[in-house]
Amino acid sequence: QVLPAESGGGLVQAGGSLRLSCAASGSIFRLNAMGWYRQAPGKQRELVARITSGGSTNYADSVKGRFTISGDNAKNTVALQMTSLKPEDTAVYYCNAHLRPDGSYLYSDYWGQGTQVTVSS
Repeated sequence: QVLPAESGGGLVQAGGSLRLSCAASGSIFRLNAMGWYRQAPGKQRELVARITSGGSTNYADSVKGRFTISGDNAKNTVALQMTSLKPEDTAVYYCNAHLRPDGSYLYSDYWGQGTQVTVSS
């Protein structure tokens, strides 16, 4: 069983910074991409940032220039450095890993349990 585990959420004032980390544990044959999604109360889950095993990244327009995603394929980890945080960044942030586990021919999405990020004004 593959399980991504997040850490690093918390409460911060507007303009501050936070760093989220995620490690995918379990029997992983090949990692395709890892990313961060978020869900605010009453809203749908949305992509924040994603990085492929080849190093390609994409970001939501709302976080470009403020957030930076980085990954380590050898360790199956991903981090999200968040700066210039705004109250509208408040949400539960979920780590996602798109990978092929050992013993499977299929790539699937695996989700962490989420970590709360709260930005006060």
